[in-house]
Amino acid sequence: MSIKFKLTIMSFLQFFVWGAWLITVANYWFGTKQWSGAEFGAIFSTLGLSSIIMPALTGIIADKWMNAEKLYGILHILSGCALLYIPQVDNPTTFYYVIFAAMICYMPTISLSNSVAYTILKNNKFDVVKVFPPIRVWGTVGFIVAMWITNLSGNKASANMFYFSAIAAFVLGIYSFTLPKCPPQKLISDDASLTEKLGLTAFKLFGTYKMALFFLFSMFLGAALQLTNMYGDVYLSEFAKVPQYADSFVVKYSTIIMSISQISETLFILAIPFFLKRFGIKQVMLISMLAWVLRFGLFAFGNPVDGLWMIIMSCIVYGMAFDFFNISGSLFVETTTDSKIRSSAQGLFMMMSNGFGAFFGGLLSGMIIDTYFTHDGQRDWHNIWLTFAAYALVIAVAFAVLFKHKHNPNDVGNVSH
Repeated sequence: MSIKFKLTIMSFLQFFVWGAWLITVANYWFGTKQWSGAEFGAIFSTLGLSSIIMPALTGIIADKWMNAEKLYGILHILSGCALLYIPQVDNPTTFYYVIFAAMICYMPTISLSNSVAYTILKNNKFDVVKVFPPIRVWGTVGFIVAMWITNLSGNKASANMFYFSAIAAFVLGIYSFTLPKCPPQKLISDDASLTEKLGLTAFKLFGTYKMALFFLFSMFLGAALQLTNMYGDVYLSEFAKVPQYADSFVVKYSTIIMSISQISETLFILAIPFFLKRFGIKQVMLISMLAWVLRFGLFAFGNPVDGLWMIIMSCIVYGMAFDFFNISGSLFVETTTDSKIRSSAQGLFMMMSNGFGAFFGGLLSGMIIDTYFTHDGQRDWHNIWLTFAAYALVIAVAFAVLFKHKHNPNDVGNVSH
């Protein structure tokens, strides 16, 4: 088996594990278990908490004491054990702690899978910039395939989605022990401070107005990102409560409709170099924020029959909303920070968007939906999505006014993703 093919399998399974339940868990929570929205928001906050505390810790372990591919495998097996237990859970509090345990093990594997792939490719003299993106695309394919399997097997609201995920996690965990060895590189010096070891040196960037503003907006956008992952599928599924839509394609195959978002994501990556060169980093970030307004606004007015085009357009727009901010934000960090703290700054960007953003987005959205938009167990999706659209619009306007950045075409001359 070739090196590239081995890494492709790893990438596919990495995101299959997540795709099997992430988009459909709301159907299980609200539909099957009938639990509340505020508690559901806390479930998604575990992704954020795990993204804040775990990647740096596992990075230190992989750098100092253990082969990265072995640590990667152990984490997936432990995450699989937690996922395997979830179907036995019968109350929201226990569910929270079990999913938190699963996420503490799973979230650091996202950055670890990149480290493992980079190390193996470099050791085998591959051009990482050229070879890695086609391998990573198979991760998104894995996510989509898992969503389709969960939906087509009739398990988008059943506990079986966690079994699918657990089995894939065990397979990947065992498989990772067959990968080429990635021994500790010991790049972190023994006399480094705790701040340096945890990759927190970039926090001093908050002393710069422009960088502080950028990281703040990253957090606000990170909150928006989780909202459709959390509520998109259950929103489409709950059209079943309206008699004229009960038997529609959208209700039966809501997860497949939602997977258009992931397909769009892979396609918009290809358009990024053109947009960056043409409009510059700030404009591309702004386009992303306006795409979030459209994403939520189209959901607010869509329905499974004459408004189906709006639901599909919303899913297509998601690719632009997601990719444009992640890639252009990463490039902004790359071109405006000192090389000594660049890696730490990229980690801080991910921590603000996927960590604090996901944490606050999950927690607050659940409370808001429960308090203002749930009446007698019925959720007012039209006004929920309009509220999210208004949130994204406020961020976009504030960003356009407050964030000053001059477009330099040389900065984006060599875009690599």
